[in-house]
This record gives sequence, structure tokens and C-alpha cells, in this order.
Amino acid sequence: MPINDNARKLEQAFVTWHVTKGRSTDIWLDLMAEDVRFHSLAGGAPGAEFTVECRSRADFVRYLEGLTKDWEMIHYQTSIFAADGDRVVMLGSTAWRNRRTRKVVDTPKADLVTFRDGRIVDFTEFYDTAKLFAAAA
Repeated sequence: MPINDNARKLEQAFVTWHVTKGRSTDIWLDLMAEDVRFHSLAGGAPGAEFTVECRSRADFVRYLEGLTKDWEMIHYQTSIFAADGDRVVMLGSTAWRNRRTRKVVDTPKADLVTFRDGRIVDFTEFYDTAKLFAAAA
């Protein structure tokens, strides 16, 4: 699959995210446009309230704070990056431990990311929400 500068930026962000086990959020904030739209499949449902849709970089900061407050990363592995102009798809897997229940969610992961002028303007993440909710309960 073709790869471009946007895909390389995204790949590097995920490498840093994995290596720091989610403790380094600056890599994401540096990539996000002020008006970024971030959509998580759980959509803010009970047990995953932090996943409510984001419409700005400030909203995305709230998402990251909720994620890292409630969950501890075990791994974040990527396997495929495919680019079509300003759109990049990432396929991989991730595992997180809920800090309260100590249960683990290990799920395939897919992200569809749109860039504008080198910044992320739209980010939609797909994962197994049933596993997420089971680990949070």
C-alpha cells in the first residue's frame, strides 16, 4: 500500500505512544488541528464516558486525560498503514488494563485519519466495544 508523509507522521506517533505506554500525549497534540474532530466507537457510553466525540484540540485533551486516568496501556501495535492523499488508515491491535477493575481489553484496532496541511482534522477509531465495556464493568 502507498505511504506518504502523513502516514509516516502517524506511524511515528503510534511508535511513541506504544514506547511510552500512553504517557506521552504531546505527540498527538502536536499533530492535531485546533478544529479536530475525534470520534471513538464507544461514543461516550456508560463505562467509557471519556470517549464522547471531540470537536477541538481541547476536547481531545479531555479524551486523553480520561483514557489515561481510567486505563493503563499494555501495548499498542501497528501492522498496516495505507494512505490515499490526505487520508491514512492504520490497522493494528491494542491492550489496556482498567485501573479500577484490573480487567484487560485486548482488541484489534483500526483508525481512519484525515490530514489537512500536515495536521489531523478528523480521526475515527474502531475497536471491540464489547470487550471495552466488559473490562470496565
